[in-house]
Amino acid sequence: MDPLSNVLSLLKPQNYLSAGMEAGGAWAIQFPDQQGGIKCGTVVSGECWLAVDGGPDPVRLTAGDSFLLPSGRPFRLATDLSLEPVPASSIFSGPRKGSIVSLNGGNDFSLVSSRFGLAGNHADILLRMLPPIVLLRDRESQAALRWAVEQMMQELRAQQPGGFLVVQHLAHMILVQALRLHMAERSGTGVGWLFALADKQMSTAMNAMHDDPAHRWTLQQLAVRTGMSRSTFAQKFKETVGTSPMEYLAHWRMLLAGDRLQNSRDPISVIAPSLGYESEAAFSTAFKRIMGCSPRQYNRGNPATAASL
Repeated sequence: MDPLSNVLSLLKPQNYLSAGMEAGGAWAIQFPDQQGGIKCGTVVSGECWLAVDGGPDPVRLTAGDSFLLPSGRPFRLATDLSLEPVPASSIFSGPRKGSIVSLNGGNDFSLVSSRFGLAGNHADILLRMLPPIVLLRDRESQAALRWAVEQMMQELRAQQPGGFLVVQHLAHMILVQALRLHMAERSGTGVGWLFALADKQMSTAMNAMHDDPAHRWTLQQLAVRTGMSRSTFAQKFKETVGTSPMEYLAHWRMLLAGDRLQNSRDPISVIAPSLGYESEAAFSTAFKRIMGCSPRQYNRGNPATAASL
């Protein structure tokens, strides 16, 4: 499994809500706090403004634009931000065409959106990589995202048998595609594991560590995998990912360990060697250093939030 899939599997994104909206004329809608969720949306037709409470300047969205709002903050969509907004609850609790709500006749604007919660611990592994508004406008690379959005719009309209499951899968596809696009757009400028995946050499090294976390990787072995010298690889990894290769590997191992402690019955005597540790003592020492508590404390339902990638 590739690193992005690995991380998302640990964070367990759950689609709490997918819906479509159509609007006509002048309008403004205030959306509440997203309760830590990630809001993902695409403008299918028309234009509007997007403003996030406490975020950057409002942005103008046009047909084809997609956005991620990872901060969970309240936000506003409007044709004119000077208009008094109506609460989203008053719109989305009203009559619907399938799973699509209509405002003012709904002839000028349409939007598909989903809200995700991260059920796994350490959501900041992903969220700290993202600004308050992730705006995606690269039309040439959006084909897969557009396809998923169009399919979702059809499913929300038709409400066919099995539609709920189809919408759930499409929502996850849209989230992954949006992260891929953001990752590619920030390649070469962003620092962190997410942006490093867009670099072929760094992605090769990270894939190796994720594919076999129990292997006793050395800096030399990873450098050989990438076709780089040991010193050049170490420097580039630190500059791109923000941490050393060995520290990245240690953190990834501990995140895997924390997930197994929480979600399996495997004892420490099994988990430790499966992640490359020769003894329970060495594993426990590394776990406490990175996770902020002992494995047993973590297993008793008191996960810390110190781990990151």
